[in-house]
Amino acid sequence: MPEYAKYTPANFKLKRALVVTKLSRYEFEQLRHPGLSKEQLEQKLRDRGTDVEMVLYLHNLHKDFERRVVQSFQDVGCEVKLSSRLEFRSSLSKDVMSWADVIVPVGGDGTFLLSAGRSSPLFALSQQKTPIVGFNSDPQHSEGRLMLPKHYTENPSDAVGRIKSGDFKWMHRSRIRTTFLGSNGEIPESTDLFRHTEVKMEQVNTEPEMLEKNMAYKYKAKMRRVLPYLALNEVFIGEHLSARVSHLQLVLDHQDVVNKTKCSGLCVSTGTGSTSWHTSINRITNSDVEHLLRSLPNSGSAEVLRLRENAEEIAHRYNQSLLFAPDDPRLCYSIREQICVGVWPSPKTFKERDFVQNVFVKSHCIDANLVIDGSISYPFNDGAKALLEVYPEDALLTIALD
Repeated sequence: MPEYAKYTPANFKLKRALVVTKLSRYEFEQLRHPGLSKEQLEQKLRDRGTDVEMVLYLHNLHKDFERRVVQSFQDVGCEVKLSSRLEFRSSLSKDVMSWADVIVPVGGDGTFLLSAGRSSPLFALSQQKTPIVGFNSDPQHSEGRLMLPKHYTENPSDAVGRIKSGDFKWMHRSRIRTTFLGSNGEIPESTDLFRHTEVKMEQVNTEPEMLEKNMAYKYKAKMRRVLPYLALNEVFIGEHLSARVSHLQLVLDHQDVVNKTKCSGLCVSTGTGSTSWHTSINRITNSDVEHLLRSLPNSGSAEVLRLRENAEEIAHRYNQSLLFAPDDPRLCYSIREQICVGVWPSPKTFKERDFVQNVFVKSHCIDANLVIDGSISYPFNDGAKALLEVYPEDALLTIALD
């Protein structure tokens, strides 16, 4: 049994919190122009046409909230270490990760995703999982679906008090494990978060009794490499130049059918990611519903006219149906703008969206990337193969209050 399964919210001991704060736009500009004074930097931004007052307002808003979160944890007797998103990404050691009882991203969903990446089991020193709970520092300008509900931004001490007293629930968010099969598919030595992570290439076991169990063998790959980061939202595969057609082959749930598609890319989403890019790709609008109803032979009938009056509700219900639970063990793949003329797709019955347990993808692209959660990118060109799966032990442990 994993270590985290042995303790409940009631016996969770909160003594040490690692607060990971986002990099504000103003801080980003400071890093881009390290040689400029405050006055020189602001003048440069004004000359460029940037709304400096708004940039400074949002920066101060975030910093004020960050201090309130830190103080809230200190008020309940918790030791706090503060790390900026940049520091967390580049130099945070495993010791700091294991030191914390809870990781607290403060900012938006991007900061949460970064924190989730660092809590990968591949970084863990044991089976112990460090839970994550996030605060949205600016709900007026950020939806922050991965963060606590917006009312906790007004009163972070209430959330911290509930966590301290064990008045919460665990939420296990499924994540996608990505395995490169074969030696094709370059893994850069230093790409963003991978700076301190070694990716090992393993020889496939070719003993007869292992052949059926070994997916690398099934897909004619003599090597396998498990990528060191798990996708909380989605894995996207497509050409770097978005106007170029992505040519991919998919095998779903290890079936003996190779599905060939030309499209604008493949998005494989978790339940957590179903509220994000997955919905943006597949959602419909009120206008879509109205256009569809107008195309019916009986478009002037009373029944169709009644449906047209409820186009907004129909679109809303459909879009809500795209969502699935964060702890759902399934994946949902979506083919963006699939070409459906001539011989494409092959076979013609290939669905452009469906739930699966796993997806095998082979690339026939020219300049493509496999991208994890919109930030970690690997080259994925002609001949590259990847297997996308969900394992229960890879789930992200988070704290839910409502």
